[in-house]
Amino acid sequence: MSSLDNPFYVPPQSSSNTSGDFTLPNSPRQRTIVEYADRYIPIRTGDPVAEYQRLIAPRASNEKKRKIASLIEDEAQQEEDDRIYRAVLESSMFPLRDTSDDIIRRINQSQPLSPSSNLLSFRSPRRKHTVFVDSPYREAYSTSPLPYEAQIILTSPRKPPRYISKFPYKVLDAPDLQDDFYLNLVDWSSNNILGVGLGPCVYLWNAVTSKVVKLCDLATTDNTDSVTSVSWMASGTHIAVGTNLGPVEIWDVERTKKIRKLKGHTSRVGAIAWNGCTVSSGSRDRLIYNRDVRVKDDCISILNGHKQEVCGLRWNPEGTQLASGGNDNRLMVWERGNTAPVHKFLQHAAAVKAIAWSPHSHGLLASGGGSQDKHIRFWNTLTGDVLESYDTESQVCNLAWSKHANELVSTHGYSQNQVILWSYPSMEQLAVLKGHTLRVLYLSVSPDGQNIVTGAGDETLRFWNVFNNGKRERKRESVFDVKAQIR
Repeated sequence: MSSLDNPFYVPPQSSSNTSGDFTLPNSPRQRTIVEYADRYIPIRTGDPVAEYQRLIAPRASNEKKRKIASLIEDEAQQEEDDRIYRAVLESSMFPLRDTSDDIIRRINQSQPLSPSSNLLSFRSPRRKHTVFVDSPYREAYSTSPLPYEAQIILTSPRKPPRYISKFPYKVLDAPDLQDDFYLNLVDWSSNNILGVGLGPCVYLWNAVTSKVVKLCDLATTDNTDSVTSVSWMASGTHIAVGTNLGPVEIWDVERTKKIRKLKGHTSRVGAIAWNGCTVSSGSRDRLIYNRDVRVKDDCISILNGHKQEVCGLRWNPEGTQLASGGNDNRLMVWERGNTAPVHKFLQHAAAVKAIAWSPHSHGLLASGGGSQDKHIRFWNTLTGDVLESYDTESQVCNLAWSKHANELVSTHGYSQNQVILWSYPSMEQLAVLKGHTLRVLYLSVSPDGQNIVTGAGDETLRFWNVFNNGKRERKRESVFDVKAQIR
């Protein structure tokens, strides 16, 4: 610790004892009397230039980050303006052409920002452009080849678009990452550690230090076994590993030690979900096991309702309902403590692996169907009602809600292999991310809720920054916006 880190730091006094004898620090010879004054005069180092550079380094780094963010926003604004200009120009020059460009739809739905009126001003309000729309002279004296309505669209001020990068900010190689729709091999913990199942091994990747640690290797105990699912406990200290032979292993990450081996399933475990200290596992044997890792007994309850393999499991944020999806095209909702489902949804036409509970609306559940269904459906689990259904035109592999906004991200397989960010409930596509060459089978959200990681059979993990944490929107709120001040 230096004098700059602690303003009350007193440097140690050099000892005059050169004989090598040990002296207690409280002996009269070694005791140092410190006199305190009314102000502190720091002790400078011998190199003032280096000290000054060290002090201004964080300030320069923050300034550089602000410049980069400003450039990114400017590029996004320019890109959006160009797209609007091209769309308006095409619709004006070729009015009979039937175009399906989503820009036209966004222009028709959006409203230009009205000029801000001066507060406490005695001026008369300025005229708006719409006053002259019906004027017979607007076309005669116009020098632009575009219609007057198109000119209004192009010249009206608009809210800057939200920038979402279409490229991953990190790509990791993941050899032996299986291309199997029914597995769940990637999960991001609350401690910012990514757990990945590769073949018979589970690897842990630290998102802060980029350090990789091999947690376990099932091949050392059985050469025919492999990892089929991984799921972190909410605390981030333990991870559950589903195996191809049926047992579920619980590992203590801090000690790198297996503490439990839960038996019962007779086939592979492709889905695992935690609810506190209770771990739920779904298997190809069509059963769901709920087990408390704190008790000695292996099993608490068995849920038997699916006719084929269970490939999706999710507990709601309150921990009161469990949603399960299977290869029998069924989506079921179970109440905690009951062995019979409270809801059976049969509208999907393919396997249901993608399941996500909304953190913003109580009882709102989203699910996605496989290659023969391609729909994202929304359900009210409090009443059992079907809310909405949207055709994505591609196999839905995973779903995840944003923690900060009412948005939903989905990953797809046949035939687009893309990642789509949706705005709920309008289901407007905010971004379409492409990069994977095979089905995007795995998805997990970072603990801060801003980034996602996707995995595919192309043996790569890609990290995307798609979710906005809301800080930028809060900065734009006006002090005169009464609704924004009410919480």
